Amino acid sequence: MQDLKITLIQSDTHWEDISANLSMFEEKIWRISGATDVIVLPEMFTTGFTMAANRHAEMMNMRTFKWMRQMADQTGALILGSYIVNVHDRFYNRLLWMEPGGHFKTYDKRHLFRMENEHKTYSPGESLLIGTWKGWRICPLICYDLRFPVWSRNRYDATTRKLSYDVAIYVANWPVTRIDAWDTLLRARAIENVSYVVGVNRIGLDGQGVEYNGHSSVISPKGGVVYTNEGTEAIHTVELSANALEAFRDRFPSYLDADDFTLEFEEYEDSDLD
Repeated sequence: MQDLKITLIQSDTHWEDISANLSMFEEKIWRISGATDVIVLPEMFTTGFTMAANRHAEMMNMRTFKWMRQMADQTGALILGSYIVNVHDRFYNRLLWMEPGGHFKTYDKRHLFRMENEHKTYSPGESLLIGTWKGWRICPLICYDLRFPVWSRNRYDATTRKLSYDVAIYVANWPVTRIDAWDTLLRARAIENVSYVVGVNRIGLDGQGVEYNGHSSVISPKGGVVYTNEGTEAIHTVELSANALEAFRDRFPSYLDADDFTLEFEEYEDSDLD
């Protein structure tokens, strides 16, 4: 496992305007300085956090899917971001994991934010995604998932002598009114799971007048803040140290004393589209 470069793109978005957002984020991706391994975009980066799924949902293998494949191919990086997808007339807040060459995985948001009636518009995901990229095991999650530690619990496998993942990545539209919870929970998830945690949030006002101030962050396995940005647009690359992660896990193997439990969910199956 070598060091991993992750680029966080913290940005305002154009409300419910897919064309404008794809153009804007493409420009930002081309402003990344130097090579990177992973590019992370916010939750619902093509529309903002909207409940108008019937107007903005896309079928898989369509516009945003093709755009993410193009970006991955052109940059040589893994691209992560969520958008609205229609599957058999059911709407999902779906994170797309897109690798160069077109291999992809998906994660549908498990915990839907009922305070904005997200659960009345979208269907919940049933499977946790942990993928491997550049030797790193990565667990991508979406916004409100951050409040539910059981779902993201990093399990230790005594047979392989490895934890489930090395870095959890949260994409979000997390408003300024609850930003203290965002900061606290990102650190908590890193500490309890002995892993890096990356959170990418948006800034600006959405079409409903909700304000966002970013606080996109990278947290170390010890819970220290490696990087954070408040209130401004940012394109920032952080290099995660494989040696530091492994050394800390060796010195402080708290996961060996974790309580055992069973979490029932459907296993993720890789998919490819021709």
